Amino acid sequence: MSREKDNAIANNKKASHLYFIEDTYETGIELFGTEVKSIRAGQVNIKDSYCDINNGEIFIHGMHISPYEQGNIHNVDPMRKRKLLMHKSEILRLEKVKTQDGYTIIPLKVYLKRGKVKVLIAKAKGKKLWDKRETMKKKEVDKKIRQELMYWVPVLFFIYLIFSFFIK
Repeated sequence: MSREKDNAIANNKKASHLYFIEDTYETGIELFGTEVKSIRAGQVNIKDSYCDINNGEIFIHGMHISPYEQGNIHNVDPMRKRKLLMHKSEILRLEKVKTQDGYTIIPLKVYLKRGKVKVLIAKAKGKKLWDKRETMKKKEVDKKIRQELMYWVPVLFFIYLIFSFFIK
């Protein structure tokens, strides 16, 4: 069993509602100055961010890292694009996906792993409005089934106990 666990710092909760998540990739991220301290303090937002591939390199756009409060004058722009660190073969695979219609690359989570900041990105396909409604209906039906089971399991267990007592 691993001693260290992954510490999630920021999650993109809207991603599962807006997209079908197909593949996920763990990437490193290139950070400057006091950005790591800001991330460790939880001052990061990936809600409206996306990834783009330029010249064989992958960048994350729209990721907001607040300036570190105890930092010096060398704090960088909070909304700048940041380079993600991946193998070239993975980047080429994602570049092919990016050209397909309806697909995009989005960040799902920012977390710490063995002291390093990691970003979990995903190949995702956008949901249509009816897909979103279908997902909501499915969740609602699953919730009702769970509630019914919570009611009927004790009742059926009680009936089983009564019959097992009379059969002996």
